[in-house]
Amino acid sequence: MGLRTLEARLLAFAPWLLGLSLLGHLTMVAFQTKMTMVDLMVYRNASPELFTGGLYEWRLKEFSDQFALPFTYPPFSALVFVPLSWVPWAVARWSWQLLSLACLWFVTHRSLRLVGSRDPRRAMLWTGLFVWVEPVRTTLNYGQINLVLAALLLGAMVSARSPVQGAGVGVAAGLKLTPAISGLYFLVTRRYRAAAWSVAAFFGTVAVAYAISPGLSNQYWFHLLGDASRVGPVGSAINQSLRGALSRTVGHDVGTGPVFLVAALVAAVLTGFALHAAVKARDTLAMIVAVQFLGLLVSPISWSHHWVWAVPALMWLVYAAGHRLATATAAAWLLATGSYLISFLLNAQPSIWVIPRPWHQSLLGWVYPAVGLLTLVTITVVLRQRADESEEDVEHPVDLLRE
Repeated sequence: MGLRTLEARLLAFAPWLLGLSLLGHLTMVAFQTKMTMVDLMVYRNASPELFTGGLYEWRLKEFSDQFALPFTYPPFSALVFVPLSWVPWAVARWSWQLLSLACLWFVTHRSLRLVGSRDPRRAMLWTGLFVWVEPVRTTLNYGQINLVLAALLLGAMVSARSPVQGAGVGVAAGLKLTPAISGLYFLVTRRYRAAAWSVAAFFGTVAVAYAISPGLSNQYWFHLLGDASRVGPVGSAINQSLRGALSRTVGHDVGTGPVFLVAALVAAVLTGFALHAAVKARDTLAMIVAVQFLGLLVSPISWSHHWVWAVPALMWLVYAAGHRLATATAAAWLLATGSYLISFLLNAQPSIWVIPRPWHQSLLGWVYPAVGLLTLVTITVVLRQRADESEEDVEHPVDLLRE
């Protein structure tokens, strides 16, 4: 049975598969009241400290025997999270789960639309599957904001209106700095008005936070920004950035020294090739994936749950590429995210702060950065080959009169 036949059969049961998948997940939420959602607890419990001046001294000590979790986002994000503190914990956790699941469906559905698929059952099928892959699973378990940000960014970046595009990216960057990399998409597509709107929206979030708490704003922007150790252990297996992988390989935090700079340059060059090919092909999803992957690779810390951008990447690899290399890359992503390898590596380390580890664990700890780099190569190869084939068709048109 071919893949197309298998997919056709699965699509017939897509609503049922999605329903069972969501039921299984929500059942886990119902019976695991201490399942963590520790990040959501940080958002909720720390946000009122915006008005006391103690936001960045506050720590969540429950559920973590190795690292009392701090609030690490800009002050504006604390303001956005304040309403969570107005409702009981049960209401907050259930609301956040439902919002995150809706965002997962949106990201999957919009990605499929960008590759030309309009069958709603396909979005149902893949959403049901993605609930159980590691980046999404851990985002849901931790109560993280990744799916919300991904939906906000993807919806904004594909909008036809510059103010919407820019405002979405600017506000997302105001909530958490890493989405600022999305501005690169506006530059390579020459959407300068959208880029200007994004800058204005971002500084608008900064201004709002300064109006509420100048002291905390100064503390964040001039003292805490750039301190990766405050965010968490750089060398832990859960950090799937280039810096994390390199640090585990050499046995110490490489920081932003020459080793990291060379790796970041390689990632930037590969992204440049991918973006050039995607711009020439007018492939919007490929451009967005390339930009977001660059941000994940060069960020000091990219937890495995930050890699929810593997979802749109997989949709492009499966449905837009039509190439053996893309099939192999898609299989690599499914294996990497479906095997829960990062969770196993995390459990194997004696402490989240210990960087040196056995060579095989260091090698396996490259999984997301390695497949991320492979994805950039795949975008370049597939779209360049497609462009070459199109040029050959133009240069050597079929002589219809001979048929």
